[in-house]
Amino acid sequence: MPLEGKTLLLREERAEDQPLLVALRNDLETQAWTMPLPPDYTLPMYMRRFEAREFSYRRDDARFIIEIRKSGAAAGYITYTALEQRWEATIGIMVARPFWGSGTAQEACEVLLEFLFQQLGLRVVRLWTHSGNQRAVTLAAKLGFQVSVRMRRAGYKDGQMIDNLMMDLLRVEYYARRSDLVDALPPLG
Repeated sequence: MPLEGKTLLLREERAEDQPLLVALRNDLETQAWTMPLPPDYTLPMYMRRFEAREFSYRRDDARFIIEIRKSGAAAGYITYTALEQRWEATIGIMVARPFWGSGTAQEACEVLLEFLFQQLGLRVVRLWTHSGNQRAVTLAAKLGFQVSVRMRRAGYKDGQMIDNLMMDLLRVEYYARRSDLVDALPPLG
């Protein structure tokens, strides 16, 4: 069952989504990380990963395809990883260039955050980016994330040294900005 937003769905990934995932990972702007060599992800690599996945009742990670409701177009994907039950997870997102500036990334993040805090009861959600990825830093700040770790001059991109950033959003901060939702969990000491 997909997670539903106003204009998009976060749905399970399918075999036919793999070419998009390869294209996103091979585009240095959409994957937004520094790399010493150009990425060389291939469709056979992604198909092997997709076909090798195993079903588990304990999901400590998930990848959702961001699908635009009106057109059915796949706009990118969003993930959570490193889930510690009722405690924390790390999120990541890649959106195809035609959807940049459309609000797609923000809505996808809002939908996933609501799921992680409301349904999974997490206490903190984290993400990693870098100081050279202004779109990601700005979006994270709009969502309420704050820089919690700055690894100064940890990467090199476009001829400049950049900082790696871990940003996080605490449960109490999430509910403070979402007055339309009720936090059903008691606060911790």
